[in-house]
Amino acid sequence: MKQEQDGTLRTVESKEKKNLGKRVLTGTAYGAIIFALIALKWCVPGGWGMLGFDAFFCAVSILGSIEFLRAIDHGKTGNERLSTPQRVITIAFCSLAVPLYVLVQMVMGEGFLATACAFCVYLMFVAALSVFDHMRSTVRNSMICTFCMLYCGVACVVLSATNHLEQNSMAGMLILFGCTTLTDVGAFIVGSSLKKFFPAKLAPQLSPNKTVVGAIGGIIFSVIAAIVVYFIIYYLGGLNGETIFTSYNGVYLTFTSEAIHPIVTFILVGIFASLASQIGDLFESAIKRECGVKDMGNLLPGHGGILDRFDSMLYCGVVILLAFGVIII
Repeated sequence: MKQEQDGTLRTVESKEKKNLGKRVLTGTAYGAIIFALIALKWCVPGGWGMLGFDAFFCAVSILGSIEFLRAIDHGKTGNERLSTPQRVITIAFCSLAVPLYVLVQMVMGEGFLATACAFCVYLMFVAALSVFDHMRSTVRNSMICTFCMLYCGVACVVLSATNHLEQNSMAGMLILFGCTTLTDVGAFIVGSSLKKFFPAKLAPQLSPNKTVVGAIGGIIFSVIAAIVVYFIIYYLGGLNGETIFTSYNGVYLTFTSEAIHPIVTFILVGIFASLASQIGDLFESAIKRECGVKDMGNLLPGHGGILDRFDSMLYCGVVILLAFGVIII
């Protein structure tokens, strides 16, 4: 009996090490891609460099919608499953949303208007299916498709809108990726290190391994990321066009408020970005629990699917767009 237990323990440890290796390799590849996209955005003049991130967000929208619809259909049969027309319309919108926004925004500056109109048109198609194909395309499934278009398609348009901000877009993108990544890292490091002393669970029904102290650690690491981003932009770009060292390609921080120092604003953005990231992560856990799946997909070895990796970013993007598109002026 003891030999069997030892053998089982070794098998579990081997699987954990193998999974950790996959996570490290996938994370390294992901970091290299993001670094390349940031360099492309910063260095290519005329705004063409930002198209790399647009293509990236479009891929997240398409693959995320496919994963979401597959998870919803998991274990269901008959009329409980989404109909083929519903799936096609939903994925088609998620494929169109980001390219449409980018094209109209770069040509006319009305990207959000075009996206809203497209969403309404696709929504009417989904509603028409509920009327003329009611037996297969139920109202419940139509609402699921509508949510998918918002959750994957429109949320990725928000990310692309941050990429296309006239001012502070580089700061916004660095904060977006820096805060979401370090929130995960901080929550894992602090949570795993201190959970013996502070075992209080954050959301035990959704994610038993997440602790309150881990969430606090994620916020602290996110704030550190925000501060680092501030100094990167400040020293390599400047403030309000005043160059500190050198400004390449016109990248600098625009901040005209006299009531608060910009670094304080960055700290606040880091806090709210981390909170949004963690809520997005927990909401994804709720979806997986509701659908009865462990991961949304298996495209990213060691991490799961696209939505398993970018769930927090879909929420964080709204905070970043509001902060750098509306508040920081």
